[in-house]
Amino acid sequence: MLKEFKAFIMRGNVLDMAVGVIIGGAFTAVITSLTKNLINPLIGLFLKSSSLAKLSVTVAGATFSYGQFINDVLNFLIIAFIVFLLVRGANKLLPKKAPAPAGPSQEELLTQIRDLLAKQKQD
Repeated sequence: MLKEFKAFIMRGNVLDMAVGVIIGGAFTAVITSLTKNLINPLIGLFLKSSSLAKLSVTVAGATFSYGQFINDVLNFLIIAFIVFLLVRGANKLLPKKAPAPAGPSQEELLTQIRDLLAKQKQD
């Protein structure tokens, strides 16, 4: 069982995925800091609030932190845009796959079948 586990862990896809998750976590922390420390104060200037995350409304005793939600949406949009740029750049760098060669047309295949059937009748 240990051999199987070692073989599983050492496969390239699993290692690549682990590296991606670790880098993604670190990248998320950087984007969260960007949003919290740079973007939110800029938005706060217009909303006259020191922090976007502190914005909330209380209805019937329940507090809705819509500011934190906006903060999380901003984080998502920034991360999604950067991932889009990375994928777009990678697609431009990677060679384009050549289209598969076209096979015979339907008419050519039918002609071949007809000729084979005719040959079988003669034999």
